[in-house]
Amino acid sequence: EVFGTIRSIATFRLTGGNRDYLVVGSDSGRIVILEFVADKGGWERVHCETFGKSGVRRIVPGQYVATDPRGRAVMVGAVEKQKLVYILNRDSAARLTISSPLEAHKSASLTFALVGVDVGFENPIFAALEVDMDEVETDPDTHEPLFEKVLTFYELDLGLNHVVRKWSDAVDPTANLLVAVPGGADGPGGVLVCAENFIVYKNHGHADKRCPLPRRKDLPPEQGLLLVASAVHRQRDLFFIVVQSEAGDLYKVTVQTDGEDKDAVSEVKVRYLDSVPTCVALCILRSGFLFCASEFGNSGFYQFQGVGEDDESPSCSSLTFEGGDEAVVELEPRPLRNLLHVDDIDSLCPMIDAKLLELGERGAPPSLVSLCGRSARSTLRVVQHGLSVSDLAVSELPGNPNAVWTVKKRKSDQFDAYIVVSFVNATLVLSIGETVEEVSDS
Repeated sequence: EVFGTIRSIATFRLTGGNRDYLVVGSDSGRIVILEFVADKGGWERVHCETFGKSGVRRIVPGQYVATDPRGRAVMVGAVEKQKLVYILNRDSAARLTISSPLEAHKSASLTFALVGVDVGFENPIFAALEVDMDEVETDPDTHEPLFEKVLTFYELDLGLNHVVRKWSDAVDPTANLLVAVPGGADGPGGVLVCAENFIVYKNHGHADKRCPLPRRKDLPPEQGLLLVASAVHRQRDLFFIVVQSEAGDLYKVTVQTDGEDKDAVSEVKVRYLDSVPTCVALCILRSGFLFCASEFGNSGFYQFQGVGEDDESPSCSSLTFEGGDEAVVELEPRPLRNLLHVDDIDSLCPMIDAKLLELGERGAPPSLVSLCGRSARSTLRVVQHGLSVSDLAVSELPGNPNAVWTVKKRKSDQFDAYIVVSFVNATLVLSIGETVEEVSDS
């Protein structure tokens, strides 16, 4: 249990390690590193370092957490001014160690996004979307605020043990999301800056690659389209990025490099993949599944059936846009083609209203009837007191059994090994494992 508010989480793995750690940013004013212990079936706290006051405050870090892809450092950022960097290492017993915080503060600076840049084994770099509040002005005619939003690279010098602002470049004022592109031997590195209607590839010393987003036909031309979630999938010889718009459309983003120079990006492609309910986070598993964590309504679990390589799906390219073709690519939502819906994790959020009613027999516990969800995903749900039952395996029987019981292989065993099903003229023995199967030599 967590007696607080979790504001951000990130994962990392030490170089050469075989386990992942979880960094949690919360309203406690501390950086907490957790490790999953399989024997206990839960999380165990490895480190807990205090750096500020408790509570959700603008200048206390915890709103943003970013980790170096090689697991060497973690940056914890606040909405305003403060950023702290911790160096991660291991001791002689292979236990995780954490350094004292290194400051990367900048006064009157608002942060909108924070991510760790993949630079291989060079000095760790973190990218942030920032606005300098001292330079914000007001238009005398429209009274709208005028400001410049910049992409800033912070470099952690492991030799000198301090953090410097390495590079800064102006971006679109509507930029709201950063996606780190795999680097080192896996890709060109750098970041994708997600702004209204566009994705821009940016890197220090590299020309920008700007690619528009396919839009829904019924979306008004004056209305912008923002991206709200992303996930990166890596394989040995390729990688691709999945992003989701605020309308729920999933896009596959491909960053292509030159054949000779792998650090030079030649083209950025965006192709429509599928449409699912809007998420706050996406996670691609190595086994070929996609988890969509939703803030409103159930979270979905999907299996990849394809990666959008068909020519029928609407797509955009940075080469086409740079060539002067600014025509809007339209799309129509369709039933799932590249994803297969596998399961849902039920959620009552947000609960709009609830009443306690007696729906069963007299004397039965009352039920909680609630209005949940929003928009087209709104539901009326009945919550009853009790324990839920999950179906782990389903096996058809040849008839109606008279009795069912379970047995162990040995009396000292902790768990049952077989299920015995009794019929009028036969007895069926099923083995209990990953699957429930009939056995004849038990």
